[in-house]
Amino acid sequence: MDNNNQKSQNFSWIPFYMEFADKLRNYRECRSELIEIIKSIYKATEINLPTLEKDGAVFDIDPFTVFGLFNKGIADENRIAIASGFKNALDIFSEVPADFNGIPILNNLSATFYGFIGDRKDNDIDNLWNIFISALDYAEKKTETAKADFCKWFDVVRTQFGVKWNLTMGLYWIRPYQYLSLDSRNRNFLTKSHNVSYNTRLLIINNTKNIPTAENYLEICKHWNNKLQSGKYEYNDFPSFSYYVWISEKTNLEKIEENNDNSFSISENKHYWLYAPGENAFLWDEFYNEGIMGIGWDEVGDLKQFQNREQIMYTLQELYQDSGKHYNDTLALWEFSHEIKPSDIIIAKKGLHLIVGYGTVTSDYYYDESREIFKHLRKVKWFCSGEWEHKEQLVMKTLTDITKYPDYVQKLKKILGLEETPAITEPKYPLYDKNDFLSDVFMSEKEYDKLTALLKRKKNIVLQGAPGVGKTFCAKRLAWSVMGEKNNDRVCTVQFHQSYSYEDFIMGYRPTDNGGFELENGVFYRFCETAKNDTDNEYFFIIDEINRGNLSKIFGELLMLIENDKRGSEQQINLVYGSEPFYIPENLYIIGMMNTADRSLAMIDYALRRRFSFYTMLPAFEKADENGFAEYIQKIECPLYHSIIAKIIELNKAIKEDTSLGKGFEIGHSYFISDNINDEWVKSAVEYEIIPLIEEYWFDNDSELSKWKEKLYLAIGEPYDE
Repeated sequence: MDNNNQKSQNFSWIPFYMEFADKLRNYRECRSELIEIIKSIYKATEINLPTLEKDGAVFDIDPFTVFGLFNKGIADENRIAIASGFKNALDIFSEVPADFNGIPILNNLSATFYGFIGDRKDNDIDNLWNIFISALDYAEKKTETAKADFCKWFDVVRTQFGVKWNLTMGLYWIRPYQYLSLDSRNRNFLTKSHNVSYNTRLLIINNTKNIPTAENYLEICKHWNNKLQSGKYEYNDFPSFSYYVWISEKTNLEKIEENNDNSFSISENKHYWLYAPGENAFLWDEFYNEGIMGIGWDEVGDLKQFQNREQIMYTLQELYQDSGKHYNDTLALWEFSHEIKPSDIIIAKKGLHLIVGYGTVTSDYYYDESREIFKHLRKVKWFCSGEWEHKEQLVMKTLTDITKYPDYVQKLKKILGLEETPAITEPKYPLYDKNDFLSDVFMSEKEYDKLTALLKRKKNIVLQGAPGVGKTFCAKRLAWSVMGEKNNDRVCTVQFHQSYSYEDFIMGYRPTDNGGFELENGVFYRFCETAKNDTDNEYFFIIDEINRGNLSKIFGELLMLIENDKRGSEQQINLVYGSEPFYIPENLYIIGMMNTADRSLAMIDYALRRRFSFYTMLPAFEKADENGFAEYIQKIECPLYHSIIAKIIELNKAIKEDTSLGKGFEIGHSYFISDNINDEWVKSAVEYEIIPLIEEYWFDNDSELSKWKEKLYLAIGEPYDE
């Protein structure tokens, strides 16, 4: 093969990438200007700016993340558009590449090289700039001083939050002939190649938590570069090697997809199982090479002898001399022997954050007495072996059927690189952001920022206020604005009442059709489980009339778990019912609503009050110019409406000054919001909503009630008859 011809044909991206790196180094001290350039490029291309900070704002950025803007799983046309924007903004002479074949890309779900505020340290982004500059210098000047500087910053950065093997990808982008990318494709090839030294393979395999040290990384680069320069291969440098591996993997995956029995696609007939091949995957190599999967509990014997899970449980109780339910153990054994079917997909995992391979089940369950350990077996056609990092925590159990979580299956599929990035299409849900919220809800931008910051910090808030201030209307739109879309699949709303119970909310026994009782999960428990399987997205649990229920009874032991610092699997506890530990995920937020004018209710439980922040929503009349209500009423061509609004403002002043009432009883603006406002509508709102409300307020103050009823009836032109 003519390698020079291969370079000219496939690697037109290299001049642009190298020049782009040179231009970027000029922005080390001008990062705010660089951020504005990025924003302008996305605005001009009409592409949504990706999340570069947890609140959507961008305070700082590193050069590798800038490169990553067009080196991740998005359509090529968008990659070209973004790169073209940088070409124009930075006066880059080299042509923008026409395609990006073989270039390692970032996972869309973890495309920044730094942690967001709260996860990163003060110098993390400065350190990324330092390794970027020192890498360019060392590529140009192979001096000991330049090497020492590179090694210093590499070793500082390699342990930072958000940095792992992606650092080697970034180095490859900026100087592809000097630095080898150790992305998952290349690592998989190198760890299995007999042409790579044992020490090199060991350096890669043994570094799963952090990438190798700078010295070890440079050793890997040097060793493999020498091999490539020997002339024994059809690839003779890092770019041609990476392209070869990419082509090889792409071809293998295409062959797999051609076989319907082996395809990794969502199907109603197949189940998808997350599986741990031995404690910490210590048997993975054996299982992979032999084409099998197995689980423990050998002392139970052949599982075909059991007719149901209860029989397995009784056997485990006899073996372990206890009375425990052994819920997870019996479930794993039963599903392994009876539920898994040939053609089901198995995704093998190691620990909580690594996937090591996947394959298709090819046999029924069988028991192999001749094996020393793991005698419960099935045959599997494994398709690949490697290490793919899962940023969030994987399910902890030995065997888990994840079929009922299709979004989670798709996420794992993306991590394994088995799904092509689709072309840009219309979003599944309508987009919704801060500006949409401010257009819908009469709240100032300053108040919105305060409210969202409070929600993200505390995770639990109560919107409290007088009737008609729009608490319910605001709650769902607040959730949408944080999510960025009108996705009601990630919002659950309930209403508390005096009979609402722990069994409704968390878990309890319910009668069955045959006269027995069955343990059922409550609405909050089920919603938490859904959120746990989609940790990259926020979920919102909205509770209307939160102070109408017996809160201590409803929340039970969860009073502790709802606290912000008590979230996550490390804080899991055993519930009153059930045998599995439970925790509230960190991506779940609780929004409660409380009517401050409801005098029939007791004070909200103090223990719960400590765990929520309370945000008071006020009628929009007083700050109409700030919150948009003034703009709304200006569009209404109904003189009677404007007259009544003035009268309601006067009425609210009287309510607020009344010592038996106060501002918590003011009348909210939502009583006067409608798509079709005319005189009849205004009269109806006053006579059948406002007057009955003040009759309840002043039931023990006839003079005040009579005075205001007369004023309101006169205002709408109706006679008042006491």
